[in-house]
Amino acid sequence: MIETPRDALARLAQARGTSLSALSRMLGRNVAYLHQYVRRGTPRDLPERERRVLAAFFDVAEYVLGGPPADAPALLRVPYLALAASAGPGAEAAGERVLRFEAFAPEMLRAAGIAAAQASIIDVRGDSMAPGIRDGDRVLVDGSARVVPPGGDLFVLRVDDLLSLKRVHRRGTTLVIESDNPAYPIAERPARDVAVIGRARLLLRDL
Repeated sequence: MIETPRDALARLAQARGTSLSALSRMLGRNVAYLHQYVRRGTPRDLPERERRVLAAFFDVAEYVLGGPPADAPALLRVPYLALAASAGPGAEAAGERVLRFEAFAPEMLRAAGIAAAQASIIDVRGDSMAPGIRDGDRVLVDGSARVVPPGGDLFVLRVDDLLSLKRVHRRGTTLVIESDNPAYPIAERPARDVAVIGRARLLLRDL
């Protein structure tokens, strides 16, 4: 039978002669915290900080308590921002508040050509980039890629304080801004009037 992290914690506590209540207090939690984790599965997984403290206390590897295997590469944290780039006429740009962080394998970001420190995730709203990019999709944005190449690419833009996701290419000092949906017109703006937020490197879609 495979030992679960909950079983391992109960076994380690018994072997050390300490109680789950005492361990909960050590973590700065209420005395029932680890009882609920072991017996009810709440929380489902121990937070990283608490797992690390307990692993150090028992002198075991973190994977015993539900952490990643010792030989697994560390996952990289990418901020998911409270922003929505409109795939339509444009959405008012709000503050870049971080809703949460999402984990990506390093090789996934390398394949997308983006460094974790420059990456962010934002929502897509509207149908101007349909059918390839749909309302409710998310995109991984490379904030270090703000120069539009002559051949163009998919970029998140801020124009007149409106945020949008469009295909953009450069024509001299002008940026040509296009939608994939032919129902939306092509726009041309002086490059100086367009703030390029970053290149959309990867489409993220919840199945």
